Amino acid sequence: MQRKSLLASAMTAAFLIAAFLSPVQAQDTVKIGAYLPMTGTVASYGQMEWDGIQIAHEMKPEVLGKKIELILVDTKSDKIEAANAVSRLVEKEKVVGIIGEAISGNTMAGNPISEAAKVPSVSPTATNPLVTQGKHYAFRACFIDPFQGEVAARFAFNELKAKTAAVIIDIAQDYCVGLGNFFVKEFVKLGGEILSTTYIQTGDQDFSAQLSAVQSTNPDVIYAPNYYTENALMAKQARDLGIKAPILTGDGAQVDALIDIGGEAVENMYFTGHFHPEAATTERGKEFIARFRKKYNKDVDAFVALGADAYFLLVEAIEKAGSTEGPKVRDALATIKDFQGVSGVINMGEDGNPIKSMVINKVEGGKFVYVTTVNP
Repeated sequence: MQRKSLLASAMTAAFLIAAFLSPVQAQDTVKIGAYLPMTGTVASYGQMEWDGIQIAHEMKPEVLGKKIELILVDTKSDKIEAANAVSRLVEKEKVVGIIGEAISGNTMAGNPISEAAKVPSVSPTATNPLVTQGKHYAFRACFIDPFQGEVAARFAFNELKAKTAAVIIDIAQDYCVGLGNFFVKEFVKLGGEILSTTYIQTGDQDFSAQLSAVQSTNPDVIYAPNYYTENALMAKQARDLGIKAPILTGDGAQVDALIDIGGEAVENMYFTGHFHPEAATTERGKEFIARFRKKYNKDVDAFVALGADAYFLLVEAIEKAGSTEGPKVRDALATIKDFQGVSGVINMGEDGNPIKSMVINKVEGGKFVYVTTVNP
């Protein structure tokens, strides 16, 4: 309920800002658009990122001597809606930069439109390599799936002492398929054995067939790089069947809704992740965490932090370029070094992918607990 209230307030504020700006005032603003899943199956991601973007906007409300105007469009967790949202931001709103989308498939639907218009975009959390591959104006604030899958495999093999694994992949999501493939490749390379690989689809409620394969092979670890709803339901059914193997997953499952849905079944679930408040090292990160806690009375999570970093990176690039022209902002983004982000220090590559640290977290006592940091 709190989420719905915050969402309604945020969207109302965004529309009011747009409605009451006079033409003269509009000339004194720099427009940054955001297309995020505020409703639909992965709405939690978009809502958290929008929370982070708004706090970042409070910390840095101006650039080049002008106020920054944020314009939010809901993608409804859908690829077609995501493409339509980018078209609206580019053609109607005339934004100079775009934040979004939250998930890889929707970002890949929106990127060709911003690319053709030469408007730089920064996704907070789209980790699939294809998001930026072959693109000139597409960037992201998060690390990419190969790094995440490889670190997960090394953590399973070296820290969890797992020599066998079962893999359960949501085949409907590019992110989940990519992560699963990178994990398998690295786990086998280390000397591990994959005992079963099974597939689910977003929206599935019954995982008995997949868990049957897990139960019959008794692996040391289950790698399930899927989103929070499916992982929570799958964990409950696994524990009901008596399967005790630790479950390891990716950043897409680390949202409060996972614990709300999964309860005790997701205790000791491990994650490769982008952020934990205990691992925040930059002054910007510490200030952001203090502001967020004061406003929302809760801790910052990875989606919030990366939403903020996507905003800060775009504003930093506009300042560095001294211009809002797309090609100049793009070139500035591609050369950002030692950027003090909320989620850590970021060095942006020419390929649009940042080089940054990763954290391992887990669920313990109904909370996300920091385990360790892994450097690139």
